[in-house]
Amino acid sequence: MVKPETNPLGLTFTNRFTRDLPADPIAENTRRQVHGACFSRVDPTPTAAPQLIAHSHEVAELLGISADDVASEAFAEMFNGNLVTGDMDPYAMCYGGHQFGNWAGQLGDGRAIALGEVLAPDGSHQTLQLKGSGPTPYSRGADGRAVLRSSIREFLCSEAMFHLGVPTTRALSLTLSGDEVMRDMFYDGRSAFEHGAVVCRVAPSFLRFGSFQLFPARGDADTLRTLVEWTIRTDFAHLDAPVDGPIPNETITEWFAEVCRTTADLMVHWMRVGFVHGVMNTDNLSILGLTIDYGPYGWLEGFDPEWTPNTTDAGRRRYRYGNQPSIAHWNLVQLANAIAPLYAPDDESGLSDEEIEAAFREQVAPLQDAVDSFATRFDAGWNEMMAERLGFVAIADGDNELFGELGRVLQLVETDMTIFHRRLADVDAANAATLDDVSLVEPISDAWYVKPSDEQLSEMATWLRSWSARVVAEERADGDRAANRIAQMHAINPKYVLRNWMAQLAIDRSDAGDHDGVTELLELLRRPYDEQPEHEDQFFVKRPEWARERAGCSMLSCSS
Repeated sequence: MVKPETNPLGLTFTNRFTRDLPADPIAENTRRQVHGACFSRVDPTPTAAPQLIAHSHEVAELLGISADDVASEAFAEMFNGNLVTGDMDPYAMCYGGHQFGNWAGQLGDGRAIALGEVLAPDGSHQTLQLKGSGPTPYSRGADGRAVLRSSIREFLCSEAMFHLGVPTTRALSLTLSGDEVMRDMFYDGRSAFEHGAVVCRVAPSFLRFGSFQLFPARGDADTLRTLVEWTIRTDFAHLDAPVDGPIPNETITEWFAEVCRTTADLMVHWMRVGFVHGVMNTDNLSILGLTIDYGPYGWLEGFDPEWTPNTTDAGRRRYRYGNQPSIAHWNLVQLANAIAPLYAPDDESGLSDEEIEAAFREQVAPLQDAVDSFATRFDAGWNEMMAERLGFVAIADGDNELFGELGRVLQLVETDMTIFHRRLADVDAANAATLDDVSLVEPISDAWYVKPSDEQLSEMATWLRSWSARVVAEERADGDRAANRIAQMHAINPKYVLRNWMAQLAIDRSDAGDHDGVTELLELLRRPYDEQPEHEDQFFVKRPEWARERAGCSMLSCSS
């Protein structure tokens, strides 16, 4: 591959990750176990005919890439992996992880290659990672490619989550590779060729919990310490770690406690918008508290805490919507176990084995405290979020009971979560006590997939009256509160989310050569809290019946 000395887009590559951390000493791009290294240097594999389908102008602006640069041939070539310049240092990360609760050993970037890290105009450092750009030492026999359908889903959801206010990795571009990729979508032996594609993902860091798990599992405490200390100094500089020498345990504990807090906050966001990740393995949770690795994700249509979008998880439902906070907590326990060896007393301390064990337990106790704080942080965030989305000024006595009862009545009859919460602001709270049941529930009736029985309708009306009494009590104390409440509710309850069937419609069009559906959805999802009445009839609607069981619209496999 020809490597011009500098890139034609004017990006400034800093490449701190590859500059500072231990590299795989083997240069060959062969599948193997990689020891004592945080990454392997590997170039993307060139493709036949890169074609830009869509891009995020906000991410381009973040990186300092102009509209003219986006329109250039070099943009599509670079972010498809065909153009690698001398100032880049492409690599795939080495990490391990627990998959579906079981230790999986080495995993790593099997189909993602980072071009390097750039210095953005705002002073931030952003890593540019190509997903679907060819095999790496971590590909485990696969081809390292991605197909169009999964790439569209990743591109759109990355940006949709950002505009919803959910911490996430970003997506700069979506390109067709010009190659065909063989995939068995349903793991049923019916493989077929599909269009290949590449997404350029952007984030300050792509480190995940699993990045810190592999080294202690192999007894490699030195590389573990190197990575932990580099991460703290680089991505958590506000912790004021010493520039030179070992970082004290107290600072490592501060870092871990912050990871616990940001992870708890992320779970609150996911639950608020009805997002289900689908594969919350430890290698899929970001150390920065970002949503990372968009695979078989989904959005709640009918409110069902037991729902999972992942066909592989259909039996155990480990990663179901309602279990996500518990899984995040479990994953944090695994991260704590991974970094615990850093707290071990020196073997040459002269202490007995019993004294060493006691000293170790005392040293790691703050890690347990940090893990325990996750539940406190999540519960507080959940309560605050629920109060805000229901239009309350602040948490009050009895609110938890109201929240719990809402979860029950939403499941009496299949109820669309997004439509219900958006339409709740339209309920006539001031006159709820005098309205009959049918009139009271009318604003939220569009959220029901089937007509409720009289008893079910009555139970919903009872909850609405309790909720109305709660908001009216606050409004009596503030004459402007009613209008403010509706604005508050609309600001936290999105009108538009990336439902799987919406993405599938865009995928179908792109498969046929019409990519306008992708850009149309991207524009819609840039303003998810706005009314956008021109899109109501098409996208502010319940899941169509044709999408209930169709592949790509309900559950998805891990296959790309």
